[in-house]
Amino acid sequence: MKHKTNSTYWAPIVILVRPQLAENIGMVARAMMNCGLSQLRLVAPRESPLSPNALSAASGAQVILEQAQVYTTIEEAVADIQYLMATTARERGMNKPVYDVSQAVALINEKKSQKQNVGILFGPERTGLENKDLVLANSLLTIPLNPLHPSLNLAQAVLLTGWCWWQDSLKSKKQVKSQSLAPKKELDFFLKFLIGQLETQNYFSIKNRKEKMQQNLENIFSKIELASADIKTLYRVVKYLSNTGHEKK
Repeated sequence: MKHKTNSTYWAPIVILVRPQLAENIGMVARAMMNCGLSQLRLVAPRESPLSPNALSAASGAQVILEQAQVYTTIEEAVADIQYLMATTARERGMNKPVYDVSQAVALINEKKSQKQNVGILFGPERTGLENKDLVLANSLLTIPLNPLHPSLNLAQAVLLTGWCWWQDSLKSKKQVKSQSLAPKKELDFFLKFLIGQLETQNYFSIKNRKEKMQQNLENIFSKIELASADIKTLYRVVKYLSNTGHEKK
């Protein structure tokens, strides 16, 4: 089957290897939708992702099943993948980097910034991935759990991995937003204008407290993360109110 191009390089591709139950495929789709994941690939599934049981279990995420791609072998499914991770719950003694899920999602987003397709292999429900599957991966991904009972069902593993990726992505979005804040010179210009207008309205009538009141105003606005558009809006509001005040006089 022809691969669909991951043109946005945004989210990792979920690859289920030899999944056994249609219900589990559907629940995986639901977990993916919860976490903003959209690309699902299936390797030799025992049941169809479009079976009634799968579609019912997807519970609103049927579009992921409808767009899922099915392959005969892992090699075919990962042919366009540039960085491949494989999930495992136990030590396999392989000479590969092993990352816990939080480390793994940070690496995934690093690969995303390099415009690389990233795939994550999840194994069959009963046995997990075999060593012959793991050798194809660049690294291994583990989810730290109670060592006396570390196994998860398929949908749980996808949900936990997807949730960690989603949370890391939200942090990245916040960092991008913070980088677009207004420069200090714009805030300084607005504060001087605001204080000037307050002075004309005799706001600082208590002379011995003028400096402290100005500092309080500067501190309030300095703590707020304002973009240039925010400052322009505040400037227009203060200017309008000042002009209105003059007109009333």
